[in-house]
Order: sequence, then structure tokens, then C-alpha cells
Amino acid sequence: MKAKYVVVILILFVISQASALGAADKRLTIIHTNDLHSHFLGFSPNRDYSPDVTGNDATIGGWARIASLIRSEKKKRNNPVLVLDAGDFLMGSLFHMVAREEALELALMKEMGIDLTTLGNHEFDLKPEGLTRILTSAVRKGSMPQIVSSNVVFSDTEKADDSLETLFKQGVVKPWTVMQRGGLKIGFFGLVGKNAASVAPFASPVTFGDMTETAKQMVKVLRETEKVDLVVCLSHSGLSLDPTVSEDQLLARNVPGIDVIISGHTHTRLPHAIIENGTIIVQAWEYGKQVGVLDLVIDEGDVKLLDYRILPIDDTIKGDPDITARVDAAIQLVNEKVLKPYNLRFDQALVETDFDLHIEEKESTLGNLITDATRWAVDKAERVPGDPLSRVTISVQSNGVIRDDILKGETGQVTVSDLFRTVPLGIGWDGSMSYPLVSMYVNAQEVKKVFEVLTTVYPMQGSDYYIQVSGAKMTYNPNRMLFDRVTEILLEDEQGNYQPLDYSSDDTRLYKIVSNIYNATFLKVIGGFTSGILTIVPKDRAGNPIEDLGTVRVDGNKNQAGIQEIKDWTALMGYVRTFDDRDGDGIPEIPEQYRQTEDRQVKAPSLNPYNLLAGGNYLTWLAFGAIILVLGLIFLIVYIPTRIIRKRRAV
Repeated sequence: MKAKYVVVILILFVISQASALGAADKRLTIIHTNDLHSHFLGFSPNRDYSPDVTGNDATIGGWARIASLIRSEKKKRNNPVLVLDAGDFLMGSLFHMVAREEALELALMKEMGIDLTTLGNHEFDLKPEGLTRILTSAVRKGSMPQIVSSNVVFSDTEKADDSLETLFKQGVVKPWTVMQRGGLKIGFFGLVGKNAASVAPFASPVTFGDMTETAKQMVKVLRETEKVDLVVCLSHSGLSLDPTVSEDQLLARNVPGIDVIISGHTHTRLPHAIIENGTIIVQAWEYGKQVGVLDLVIDEGDVKLLDYRILPIDDTIKGDPDITARVDAAIQLVNEKVLKPYNLRFDQALVETDFDLHIEEKESTLGNLITDATRWAVDKAERVPGDPLSRVTISVQSNGVIRDDILKGETGQVTVSDLFRTVPLGIGWDGSMSYPLVSMYVNAQEVKKVFEVLTTVYPMQGSDYYIQVSGAKMTYNPNRMLFDRVTEILLEDEQGNYQPLDYSSDDTRLYKIVSNIYNATFLKVIGGFTSGILTIVPKDRAGNPIEDLGTVRVDGNKNQAGIQEIKDWTALMGYVRTFDDRDGDGIPEIPEQYRQTEDRQVKAPSLNPYNLLAGGNYLTWLAFGAIILVLGLIFLIVYIPTRIIRKRRAV
């Protein structure tokens, strides 16, 4: 009998110790994504993607594969698992073209197993009214993750954001939320960072509150009122190699009490977790190319990193068949509702290539193709024989709106969906999806200012501000004075030859520039960002300032009422169809000229005094004068007293 009592006592002891251990040491796994951007399919190209079979393609990404990985990681663990996303789930593929009506992204995210997401800047690309329609569609369909967004500020005076504000008040989007998992009480909030807010012009009249102050308020509510065990921030703010502008690291330093930051926006390929001021920060690159898996231990209120892994989403993962079926149905929907009016199909091969075209932070082959395409499209719509002013002189695009490469893949065939992904963003003035092209006129001095964006603004603000160009060649010296680094500009004439541009005040001619309305808006307001130094005033062909850029949208069909907006993507697809079909298979080939760049942008560093000063503007000469003045003062302060002392000693 005594043996029985001993056994019972031992069992009770083990149970009590296990319970005590469980109370003191709890585990939680967070699977996370960010910046999915409607990339349902593996790429590139989409045609190579085969989610039903493993080991037969080189594509990366694909939401069916992500769903399978989420399910697999959950099965490996006995502890609770949360799946989180850090925003920008919209805008990046043909699927987003039906987002307002169908909310495909939110429905699929829920079906994949994503519990919670936040709003990024691109969720506002379709204006507050567009986001309202997306959220309303998702609510109507009854399938979406919970959304948290804490620093969205609605206008007290303008009504354009009233319907979105109503959805926030109804709790469709919450400033914070609390979830219970495995005995843990977990608090969440979401932020749009400073940089993300600065590139969300179509969010107006919505603005975004200070992320640090908002985060402090959220931590206070979650810690003191909700009494949570840990706080997680879904931050669409991002990371940078420069610690002084790395927003999520600054957030962790400035706001105690955040245990985990799931970061997004900067598309950072972060191989490991960052620990900053006790806060764990993670980010999972972009477009569903990889997924992060974060294992945590919560021990008496102390949140510790147990393990962190980045898992590639590739052909080693068999796609979830239900998600694949949903995506296939979405393709048919896009064909019917978006592409049919253009006589196009989602998987239709429009062009062939035996080389890849990339977007890079320098003159790039893809940038050349896209800017050539927009120049061609606008000339086709507006150029009048015998009227030189009607010809496009320069086409510009920023890297920020060019979103994906063109890769030859297994077949070399580039489909409609692949081409669209390169320039997918925006909304038109008429409410139709994608940015429209606009044409405007600037003078020679303003042409130079456009290129100074590349030489000066881009190095300070990052890759989104890098300018790709067609119709011009420029040379610049990065060692010259800020905003005066361009040393030569050549413009292409009607015969295809390049002639020097006189960008002094002596040249009063106007030059026609084409861009999408997003980039054109930036050029119009950049003077305010640069203290008036790069002020550019868009003009009509008579030289009158343009107040509303919507009035100079390019009309693709003047025989129809209203303006038939030409989009970046329709220009590109029309342009590639003009290429020669060299092998006679009915599909044109991308010409050899795009295999390599063409010296449209030449970086010529020099410290030669002549090269630093020649042709300089007032900034250069002011800086030079200041240097001479400082040297003169040094001479007066140091050299002359020394000479006097020496003379006295000699006496």
C-alpha cells in the first residue's frame, strides 16, 4: 500500500511541477509576412509556376505555397501559433484590379490562415473611397483577417474620408485588439510610418499621426488597461542600413514596452531577428518570396527569442489545392472584368525574350523599355506631323513605380500578367485603376532640375526616387555641389541623334515631358521639398502654368467622349506588340537594344577644380565663395599673427 501512495505522490508532484513550469514558461509561435502586394502566383514568369508539382520550376512565391507552409508549421508545434502580416497586401498584380468589387486579397489571406494584418501606404492607393469599397466587399463576403491600424487620422472638415471613418468606428479596422492564445493575452496595434505616409498622396484627406506618440498610447492602453502578457506592433514603417532613419529600430528605442515588431514597407531581406532595446524586430522581404517563423518563450512576463527562421517559398513546397482553385477562379474573373475590353488574356504571351530585363538603382534595361514605351504611346496619341512641339522630348519614370523584373524563364514568353506586374500601381482621375499618363511642358532649366532629382534627391531619399529616362542622355559629377551635379544633357532629335541642351537662362524654348500622374505630381511639388531649389512649374504648350494635372491626361481615343486614359501598363503592352517577330512564330521579340543599357545616365566623378565649378549655378558659387571666405579668415587668424610674432622675435 505504501508503494501505491509513493507512486501517487510522485505523479502529483510531476503534475504540479509541469503546471508550475507551464505557468512560468509559455511558448508562442508567430508566422509573419509583409508586402504581399497581390502576388497570388509564383514568379517570374507566372507561366512557369506549377503549385501542384514540386521540383520542376524556379519560381518563388505563390499564396498556395504559403498556405501549405503555414499549415505545416502549425502541425509541428503543440504551442499556439499566430499568423500576422505587416501591410501592403494590395497593389502589385492584375488581381488587385478587382479589389474594390471582390476583395480577393483579404478573402484569400483569411483562407490561408492569416489572423491579423495592418494597413500599409498602398492600401490607400485607391483613395479613401476605394479602401472603403474593398473593406465593405470583404465584410459582405464574410471572410477577412482582423485589421489593426492605430495612427490613421480622419479630416474634421473634408468629407472624402467619412465613409472610411465610419468603418473604423464600426470596428472593421481597430486601433488595437487583444487575442487569447494558450493562456496568453496578446495585444496588437498597427502603424503607418513616416516614410510610408510620405508616399501615400492618394490617402488625402486622411493623414497619419506621429508613430512614436501613437505607439506610446497603444502600449499604455494594452499594458495598463488590457493587462496583456505581450505587445506586438504590426509596423508598416521599415528598416534601413542607416540606423538614424531605420524607423522600426527608432520605434523600439523610443517606445519601451513593445515586445515584437513585425516590420514591413521597406522590402528588407532580413536573415535574422534584430534585438533593439529588448524589442524583437523581424521582416520577411517582399511579395511572399519568404515567410518568417518566430518562436518565443514568455517567462514571468519576460519575452525571449527562442528561435527565428526565414523559410523560402519556392518549388519545394506543394501548393494548397483549395487556394490554387481560388486563384484559378480569380484569373477567369480578371479575364472577364479587366482584360476582355482590351482583347487580352491573363496568360497570353505578348512578347518573347532570350534575356532578362531588370530594374536597378542605375540606368536599367527595364527602365529604358518602360520609358520608351510611354514616349511611344503618347507620341502615337498626340504627335502631329509638322508640329515639333507635339513630339515628346523626354519620358521619365521613377523606380518607385516600377515593381518587378521581366525574366525569360523556361519558355522565354512574357505574358500579359508578367508585363502588368512591372508597372501595376495607382488609380486614374476617372476612377479607373492604374496611373494615367500626362504630358506637360517645361523649360530648359527645369529639364536640368528633373535630372537633379536623380543626382541629389535620390541619394538622400532612397531607391524609389531614382529616375529612368527616355529621349535624353545626361552626365553628372557626384562630387559637385548638391542640386548642381548635372554637367551635360543631350536630347534626342527627330532623326534619333543626340544634341546638347543649353540649360542656361538663354534657352527659353519649351520641351514636352511625359510621365504618369504620380511622378508628375512629385515633380510639381518637389520645389517645396527642396526649399524652392528644384521648383518645376508644369506648363501647357503656350507656357501657361498647369494648376490641375488631371487636365493634361493623355487621351488615347479622341473619337470617344471624355478622356480615355492611357495607362503605364497599356502603353507597355502596346509598345511590345510593335516589335518584330524575328522567328515567325506569331509572337514578337524584345529587340537586342534592350539587352544592355545605352549610357542614358553617365556618372563621371571628378575632383578637378574646373569640373567642380564649370557651369555652376548660384549654389555652387555661393559654396565656393564661402570656402574662399573661410580660407581667408583662417589666413587672417593664423598666418598674419604668426608673421608678426616672427618679426618681433627677429628684432
